[in-house]
Amino acid sequence: MKKLNARGMKVLKIVHILSAFLWVVGALSMFIILISAHPQTGDELFMRTRILQIIDDYVIITGANGAFLTGLVYGIWTNWGFFKHRWITFKWILTVLQMLFGTFMLGPRLNANVEMAATLRDAAFANPTFMANSDFSFYGGAVQTLLLVVMVAVSVLKPWKRKNSPARVG
Repeated sequence: MKKLNARGMKVLKIVHILSAFLWVVGALSMFIILISAHPQTGDELFMRTRILQIIDDYVIITGANGAFLTGLVYGIWTNWGFFKHRWITFKWILTVLQMLFGTFMLGPRLNANVEMAATLRDAAFANPTFMANSDFSFYGGAVQTLLLVVMVAVSVLKPWKRKNSPARVG
């Protein structure tokens, strides 16, 4: 299969880094909002959940999908491959797991909380489902954010040797 040329590789790298940036900054933004914004009224609670939903829908999902798709391009049309290096395999596993967790565990809870906050307003503060969703989103989001930072570190440090490479001496 034909590989990308040098210019294509540079464009791919730019898009991949920008996508990862969106994903990480979106997650950090949501986490900062969750730890710093303490709504006192139902209207404020609705607005906080709606802001979180907007960040998720437009920043995190865009970034995650962009990182995933550019990762696919890296794997198919460059010499990096999918399993040539352990650190790439690690990133692929984390990326897929995080996207699945966000799509099927975090996203539905966030969307449900936006709906509950919109209809219940002040009563949402005492709603056990709303509070359970909020707690799950907080702790799940914190783990997601930490894992994204780990993926950035792995991308920079490339900590594991190439698979099937001879051991280095010295």
